[in-house]
Amino acid sequence: MPVLALLWIAFALNYLDRQMVYSMFPALKGELGFDGARLGLIGSVFGWVYTLSMPFAGRLADVWRRDVLIVASLVLWSIAALGCGLAGSAWTFLGWRAVMGVTEALYYPAALAFLSALYPAAARSRALGVHQSAQLFGAVAGGWYGGWAADHVGWRLGFRMPALVGAAYGVALWFGLRRSAGRAPGARSSAGGSVAELVRSRRFVVLCLAFAAYCAMQWIFFAWFPSFLQERFRLSMTASGWNATVFVQFASIAGILGGGALADRLRRRWPSARLQVAAFGVLLCAPFAYLTFSAATLDQARLFSAGFGLFGGLLAANAFSGAYDVLSEDSRGLAGGVLNMTGGVSSATMIYLAGVWKDTIGFPAMMAAMSAAAVACALLLAVTAGDRGGASNATAP
Repeated sequence: MPVLALLWIAFALNYLDRQMVYSMFPALKGELGFDGARLGLIGSVFGWVYTLSMPFAGRLADVWRRDVLIVASLVLWSIAALGCGLAGSAWTFLGWRAVMGVTEALYYPAALAFLSALYPAAARSRALGVHQSAQLFGAVAGGWYGGWAADHVGWRLGFRMPALVGAAYGVALWFGLRRSAGRAPGARSSAGGSVAELVRSRRFVVLCLAFAAYCAMQWIFFAWFPSFLQERFRLSMTASGWNATVFVQFASIAGILGGGALADRLRRRWPSARLQVAAFGVLLCAPFAYLTFSAATLDQARLFSAGFGLFGGLLAANAFSGAYDVLSEDSRGLAGGVLNMTGGVSSATMIYLAGVWKDTIGFPAMMAAMSAAAVACALLLAVTAGDRGGASNATAP
């Protein structure tokens, strides 16, 4: 099986494991005594630990074997998912979510750097975009599966089943990546890049700001959209999990695949195309974030969430490949870790604040402020993308 397909499955399992919990909120509230703030902590604890581990994980991806890190991450996060299913209290559950954050952090920088070494620059956005689409399939599957499991077999068994599947798949992934490691120079260690290179690149710094603004909106969809639909339209956990994921995520897949192909094509004549397409995506998706959480009917919520997903996919397809265009090859793992950290810190913080503020400020006002910030960051990225000042001297192979 091609490496891209192997990693696609692993990344889909990654998101299924982390996403399914959000459709289980009512069950966790009833059995483990979670209140609104601690429900917010389920996403935030994972997000904070995951993202603060990212620079360390990215550095490891530049100096250790990336295939080993990828497989180790899959097996270890499956153990953490099993621990969630065995938790006897809210705080124990949150502790296992923190462990899951560390173990899943090992995957992303290593996988992106591994793929970037296998695919030339002319096809890199498409390859990374296809890999990124697994996140959305996993989120859809997790959103539906979490609600279904909570309604039909119980949330505890709902965690144990994917944990066993993930551990078993780790064996198949190990043999598949080992066969390909010799063809991927990125599989082996290097001297590693430097933080100074990242800081000196104005384009990378502004990209981090735009990515953070987008992720803050995106993770409100991941974490709170099922509960929003359940409360607003009186849906079951299964129905709310499905409606909260299928429209936004499948539209995102279309945006990712189309945005990756578009940016690869434009880059032949326009060196900053990936960053410009990313900026365009953030600019257009932001209004739909506000509209979704202001929807008066379920059909409106579905339509507006699809608009957010479609245009957000342009950013998702090109954020990391755009970063690789302006930084050296030796910094790819670190750059992926830092970029993902900035998005994760903002999203984890907003997941928690949404839990605290949803009954006072409300989702429409929160999303209006977040959308305005995202538009400002998108415009700044569009202006900065063509600026050669402060850029790395790297060339994209």
